[in-house]
Amino acid sequence: MRPESVFREDRAGKWTLAPFACLVAGAATVLGFSPFDFFPVLLAAFAVLAHFWIGARTARAAFGLGFWFGLGMFAAGVSWVYVSLHRFGAMPAPLAAVATLGFCALLALFPACAGALQALPRAPAWARAALTIPATWTLLEWLRSWILTGFPWLSAGYAAIDWPLAGYAPIAGVHAVSFATLASAGLLWCIARGHGRWGALAVLVAVVLAGAALRGIEWSAPLARELRVSLLQGNVAQDLKFDPARYARTLDTYARLAEESRARLIVLPETAIPSFLDRVDPEYLQRLETVARRNGGDLLLGVPLRSGADRYYNSVISVGVSPGQAYHKVHLVPFGEFVPPGFGWITRILSIPLSDFSRGGLAQQPLAVAGERIAVNICYEDAFGAEIARQLPAATILVNVSNVAWFGDSLAPAQHLQIARMRALETARVLLAATNSGITAAIGRDARVLAQLPQFVEGRLDVAVRGHTGATVFVRYGDWLALGLCVLALAASLVLARRGPRG
Repeated sequence: MRPESVFREDRAGKWTLAPFACLVAGAATVLGFSPFDFFPVLLAAFAVLAHFWIGARTARAAFGLGFWFGLGMFAAGVSWVYVSLHRFGAMPAPLAAVATLGFCALLALFPACAGALQALPRAPAWARAALTIPATWTLLEWLRSWILTGFPWLSAGYAAIDWPLAGYAPIAGVHAVSFATLASAGLLWCIARGHGRWGALAVLVAVVLAGAALRGIEWSAPLARELRVSLLQGNVAQDLKFDPARYARTLDTYARLAEESRARLIVLPETAIPSFLDRVDPEYLQRLETVARRNGGDLLLGVPLRSGADRYYNSVISVGVSPGQAYHKVHLVPFGEFVPPGFGWITRILSIPLSDFSRGGLAQQPLAVAGERIAVNICYEDAFGAEIARQLPAATILVNVSNVAWFGDSLAPAQHLQIARMRALETARVLLAATNSGITAAIGRDARVLAQLPQFVEGRLDVAVRGHTGATVFVRYGDWLALGLCVLALAASLVLARRGPRG
């Protein structure tokens, strides 16, 4: 059966099941991301999408199929948004369900637009599968990472983190890996459908082998000294985190875990102290500083920091032998950390403490602590690779502090760890992730998880790591190479559309 036949109406005037097939294929992509990590399923899902997109007779039909694919993908992959809205944000269940579905539908517009765009050149089928579709998907994926402050979750490239295609990350970042992933899926479709089968196979093998070869390159050089680190996981339940009756116990938990450590660098998670810094008992801060000084190093502490009556920041401060320093979060979460103009009514529905932070400055430098230059990022800031690269190559180690307890026992923590692994690979730096309830982990510069704590337990992760110097190609050029690749692929598609038969 030719792919376009699935779009014809039958005699009863009813549409075929192509939209449903795309919805199911989109939902299946979640199996390619953590915690499932079954990348071949994601490749197959994108091959199915390519099949239906190439068969679509109009850009409008491709738009609709892309929407259904995207709705399945995001409804399955970011369903944890419902948990934060209902369980911890106190939004009524029906409203939270509608809001989550609406959010997923909004995200699905990006794959929908990619579908419409890939249909316009009408290049030969093999070119659309291997060039046009990867380029339009990747461009819209990149747009999703910054429009309305961006939501880059479930970028296709993350699913390839343990596969040879991830070797392109130090060159051009996760979006280049997404392009390679979509191109590989398209080539698999070409092989299955007999469109230049042997040529497609040869190109696919070359793409995979090149990625594997790139993974063998050491993009950074380790420093001679080894750094002992302790990452603290307090496991404070989100619904108790801001309970005044729990405050003293929370502080004691982190102080006790810190005092048991002999590491030169101790890292506490985001808002480990659920109170403004100026309200914290100075004796408690002195207790933490004493620990750091005893170990001959420093302690990084997540705490809200207030500046004046109406400005406060989601911050990380340092105490210890080095001069006191601070990092203020730059990329804030809409509605969770700041309220866009005209949307104040949403905060009256949600019960989210500290939901209107101020943005930190873009020119913040790495923190000079424990003999290293630490590039700190908070929560989902590590989902924005080009922004993380701003503090490199000066930084020797990356540190992410998070509180993903907002999403309960969902897919979010594992997906977040997968994202952090991609940042380590892109920058060729060790990344240390300290979280409130998990997943606390140390990630090597090659994206391997060196050690991690189980979720929902109180604990301390002790690990020895080395800082690194040097810069990957991605650190120097950010997303521009990936975007340039997409432009070249689209240009080639336009040329082929003019010269060759339509597919």
